[in-house]
Amino acid sequence: MKHIIAAVATLLALGAMFVVYQSDKEVNKMGEISKMIAKSQVKVNLGNNAPVVQQQTQTEAVSNEEIEKEQAKKKKELDEKLNALKSKAGNMAAFKVSSLYKQKCSSCHGVNGGGIIGPKLLGKSAEEVHQALTDFKSGKRKNYVMYGLLSKMDEAQLKSLSDEIGSFEQKLKAYQQQ
Repeated sequence: MKHIIAAVATLLALGAMFVVYQSDKEVNKMGEISKMIAKSQVKVNLGNNAPVVQQQTQTEAVSNEEIEKEQAKKKKELDEKLNALKSKAGNMAAFKVSSLYKQKCSSCHGVNGGGIIGPKLLGKSAEEVHQALTDFKSGKRKNYVMYGLLSKMDEAQLKSLSDEIGSFEQKLKAYQQQ
């Protein structure tokens, strides 16, 4: 009997916590709605037959500052994404790469090794790249994405890929001199 009463009490307590949680969510929604309404209100003085907009209250000014900060933050994020896309698009025409590089490397390191989310490969020697690829494949260097991409590649493919990446800087210089 004690166990049944304890179980019922526990269920009631959980139910009460859920109701409180839902109430808090609704209160937060109402607070956000109130802020949005306050932001959108424009106070107009209709005295002297000429409408004159009154000065903003202190809370509206703070809200506008918050809005401006949020807009600046979003603009910065969009600019960074746009620059990444411009960089990627700009690199696309620089020089040809193998289908192996396109398939395994370009999505992270850029079409011509300029780096996107992965590090820049331009300027790295073939030996340096080969050692890094070997280390990733063996697990000596930990990176699960790289390991997954390299695990089924044989030594000839690793060598070919490292030689190609090692030649990127020369190819880019030749392209820029045209």
